[in-house]
Amino acid sequence: MKQIIIEGNKSLSGKIKIGGAKNSVVALIPAAILASGNVKITNVPNISDKDALIEILKLLNVKVKKQTGIIEIDSSEIKNNVIPENLSNKLRASYYFMGALLTKFKKVEMYFPGGCNIGSRPIDLHLKGFEALGATVKKEEEDSKYIIEANELKGANIFLDFASVGATINLMIAATMAKGKTKIMNAAREAEISNIADLLNNMGAKISGAGTEEITIIGVKRLHGGEIKVIPDRIEAGTYIIMGALLGKNLVIEGMIPEHNIVLLNKLQEMGVDFKLQNHKIILNKSKNLNPTNVRTVVYPGFPTDLGQPMAVLLTQAHGISLFEETIWENRMGHVKYLNKMGAKIEAERQHAKITGPTKLHGEQITATDLRAGAALVTAGLIAEGTTIINDAEHILRGYERIINKLSSVGANIRITEI
Repeated sequence: MKQIIIEGNKSLSGKIKIGGAKNSVVALIPAAILASGNVKITNVPNISDKDALIEILKLLNVKVKKQTGIIEIDSSEIKNNVIPENLSNKLRASYYFMGALLTKFKKVEMYFPGGCNIGSRPIDLHLKGFEALGATVKKEEEDSKYIIEANELKGANIFLDFASVGATINLMIAATMAKGKTKIMNAAREAEISNIADLLNNMGAKISGAGTEEITIIGVKRLHGGEIKVIPDRIEAGTYIIMGALLGKNLVIEGMIPEHNIVLLNKLQEMGVDFKLQNHKIILNKSKNLNPTNVRTVVYPGFPTDLGQPMAVLLTQAHGISLFEETIWENRMGHVKYLNKMGAKIEAERQHAKITGPTKLHGEQITATDLRAGAALVTAGLIAEGTTIINDAEHILRGYERIINKLSSVGANIRITEI
């Protein structure tokens, strides 16, 4: 088990460069196997989720060349091997191989995907979409293995009951070489979806409308090699912005796209946070007398669920009562008991929380229950008096590139150890 150890209450000053988006790269890598030539992905973040996907590529006999920030993928000798549970279970995004292999081979066998335990995470929308395209889906109940196959994939009109990012991307991938036209309605609109569509289009796909509620895909017969740059990670940027609001001393977060975090920035403005935007960077200073506010997570372009947990830490320092509601995942309050252990005053019931502040936090031994809860606990440890020890730090390393180095470089007293 890895532990993160923080000696808290240190100012953060200097520059943090935002890396490539986790939620983009985990779909770009599976999408790349559709190409008949080489695919080059740049601005790749150094996170463990990326490494888990490369393990799956190697299982499929795909050649991978890696250098700092760059992955080159050659699928010319790919084999349609079964993706076993020990690999699929490492991350949620393993399910993108369902759409990619179904498109490539008209058949895929793999086990149920893993990922953070933040609530019920069914993949019915993905499976219904595959069926609409002409596939049959069988599940072997005993071992959670899916067998999805089709004689031919045909374009269809697919309406998503919920604007799911995963289903939108997976069905977009699956439809790239389906015969005819596919329309995905009530599609998710996240910037990462446009990033995936850009790669597929660079490879010869015909996709329009990515980033809107209706995506149209005209099927093509084959895809060639291509290149894409991973967009900046808006969740990483948002997490460091929240840290800067609590501890910044002219802290600069650079390499971000402010428009991707506009809802967060509006909330921070409401709270009286001291920040200044300059093109692709933001300068933050520790803010005093923060105003309370209410936060409700919703699908993009609303307040992102992935920033709800770090945001809760900021709300513990506001003067008054803030109300928080999580509408996406039903089990996203894993951080609350640990924040309360550190001195916060949070009353939580199911997906609602009442946060009373300001409260001084003190160091404790605590546990990261999932990726974003872990980010919240790091944020809490940074502002707490004394030593904070975060167990199960592996969760955090799944999605935050070089987080220890980045925070150390701006003045945090933080280190990682293994026990």
